[in-house]
Amino acid sequence: MSIVHNLPDTTSFVLSLCDICLAGAFVGCILMLFEAGFVLAFRGHDNYSKAAQPAVTVLKPLHGAEPGLAARLAAFCRQNYSAPIQVLCGAGDATAPAIAVVRAAQRELPEAPIELNVDPRRHGMNRKVSNLINMLPRVRHDTLILSDSDIVVGPDYVRTLAALLSAPRVGAVTCLYHGIGGEGLWARLSALAINTHFLPQAIMGLSVKVTKPCFGATIAMRRSMLDRIGGFAPFADELADDYVIGMAVRSAGYEVVTAPFVVGHRCFEASLRQLMRHQIRVARTIKSIDPIGYAGTIITHPWPLALIGMMSGSTAAALLAIAALASRITLCRCVERRFGLARESFSLIVLQDIIAFAVYVASFFGATVYWRGAAYRVAADGTLTEDDLRR
Repeated sequence: MSIVHNLPDTTSFVLSLCDICLAGAFVGCILMLFEAGFVLAFRGHDNYSKAAQPAVTVLKPLHGAEPGLAARLAAFCRQNYSAPIQVLCGAGDATAPAIAVVRAAQRELPEAPIELNVDPRRHGMNRKVSNLINMLPRVRHDTLILSDSDIVVGPDYVRTLAALLSAPRVGAVTCLYHGIGGEGLWARLSALAINTHFLPQAIMGLSVKVTKPCFGATIAMRRSMLDRIGGFAPFADELADDYVIGMAVRSAGYEVVTAPFVVGHRCFEASLRQLMRHQIRVARTIKSIDPIGYAGTIITHPWPLALIGMMSGSTAAALLAIAALASRITLCRCVERRFGLARESFSLIVLQDIIAFAVYVASFFGATVYWRGAAYRVAADGTLTEDDLRR
């Protein structure tokens, strides 16, 4: 009898949920169209050829023998830049497969300034930051560029960063990035996640000045600024080390500016498991920075929301689902056009939209992240503790 009495309440709840989801989907469609406009309006590369060109050290913390690593390292040695560039690679394990790649690059490019530092010492939970700490004694120049090993750059990359960094009150320079998929399905989906979600949202956030980012894809700063914020040691337990570095620079009274170009982020995921682990780590990183803002990003998933809203049986809900999917495809095409990326199929865009919503939901259940071959738990303050997966 109680079930019968509860049916009207259940029906009312479902209809209310559908209405909320449809409202969110409608707002999300409008948001995506705005994002598409900001993407197309994103300004291109400025000319900094007459700016000062100080000697530069590029710090490359390595992890794994990633495909194409040698070519990405060589790109840092072929810059349109007159001053010396030291490319300092760091590995935390003498048996790391990336070491052989760096050695091969040194043999093939004997005149290139590629150096290798191998040091297994750990200074905190964040292995990348530990690697950077170990590399610092080998740094030869005052201008530093931190760049992840999977980043693809053009020939004017160093010149532009150095010029931006020379401006008064600029403490650091960072870069947006687009995804570059590999040959496999999962790597392509990983790149799509960047190109259809992260990049347009980041561009819009910067355009309307509601975000203050600092991305690990690139962080350029002077050695004096790094010393001012305490070196890398204060960030050795942080999950979002790049964001916290940016906060430290701003707290010191300096700006973190975003370069007027986008670098490439090569994706290597070889399985669904790797893809989900990577995307959940990214999601939980963002959630640790701004939990309330992250919860609000549910409206950036209008198509799944519209599908939920279709439980109401409304014809308008079905039309909204079609509009949401069309908006996502339009946004993806605008990103591809603006940054000269290869076109992805409709079916892959649809699949990635489903995966992105699943990752969003999953990010609220649990606090474990997988990073550089280890599992960690994310504390409430965004720091890392090692996770014992046997529990």
